[in-house]
Amino acid sequence: MSNLYFLFGNDEFAITRKLKEFDADFTDPTSADMNTARLEARSMDENDLNNAVNAMPFLAKRRLVLLANPSAKYNNPSTRKKFLEFIAKAPETTRLAMYESVEPRDVEKHWLVKWAQKNDKLIQTKAFMLPRLKEMTGWIINETKNQGGQIEPRAAEMLKDMVGVDTRQAGMEIAKLLAYTNWARPVTSQDVEAVCIVTSQQSVFDFVDALANGNGKSAQHLLHRLLETEDEFSLWGMVIRQFRLLIQAREILDGRGTQNDVARALGVHPFVAEKTTQQAARFSIESLENIYRNLLKIDEGVKTSRVTLDLALDTLVVELTR
Repeated sequence: MSNLYFLFGNDEFAITRKLKEFDADFTDPTSADMNTARLEARSMDENDLNNAVNAMPFLAKRRLVLLANPSAKYNNPSTRKKFLEFIAKAPETTRLAMYESVEPRDVEKHWLVKWAQKNDKLIQTKAFMLPRLKEMTGWIINETKNQGGQIEPRAAEMLKDMVGVDTRQAGMEIAKLLAYTNWARPVTSQDVEAVCIVTSQQSVFDFVDALANGNGKSAQHLLHRLLETEDEFSLWGMVIRQFRLLIQAREILDGRGTQNDVARALGVHPFVAEKTTQQAARFSIESLENIYRNLLKIDEGVKTSRVTLDLALDTLVVELTR
């Protein structure tokens, strides 16, 4: 059985769930922490990777190394060649799981996918692609079953209209719905109306509006209100997603696209497309890319425990509105 994995696609929710399955392979939480390394390719050096991969497991059969975004570091033929030679020699006592976002159109030409096709005995690959909008109702029904409940088809259709193809948001809404019904009966459309009025999404729009206007006081107020009502990591995911949508929408607008083009290309609800188009028009593509790079730095800092998420978000607001 191979000990190398490459998880890729544009469904970050599904990739995150698969990574959690690797975590769950450890039966003892104490040894799990000591035998798990989480690396971000953008900021690590070769010693970090070498030490993580070649260290011996402690009181466990194997170690787990999670490597995010390898393409960001290994971005030319020479560095990729050295990297591939290195991982091919990874010890059997280490499971190395690499993962990154890859759009469907880029899969066939992706360097790591092509290498895996030639070395399928060494590495397993798995694609995680977002469902199409017309498939989302079925996805919601299946995800509700995965979470131990049931949902009526009409309710699933209504939820699809709210979330589009955002699987992470859909998963969170399903969890709220099942908690609301206490898993005692199928979720109905009335439950969706009662629980899934997307107030958090609207608040995130308002938060981004305040950032765009340079209104630090309002942005801080909205941020703290969101932190009081939302899980901070769920909120963080919504903020990152919104700026990613803004970059994509800005590119569409720069290509003389319209709000309808944004809705079709991003697979989002018309309400989300309208708000995103309005916001994207107030940013340049350069400023959005700079903000997104800052978000990635924060994400890396939080995952490596260098900073808490609430402090990082407060700092981001100050930097963007000063």
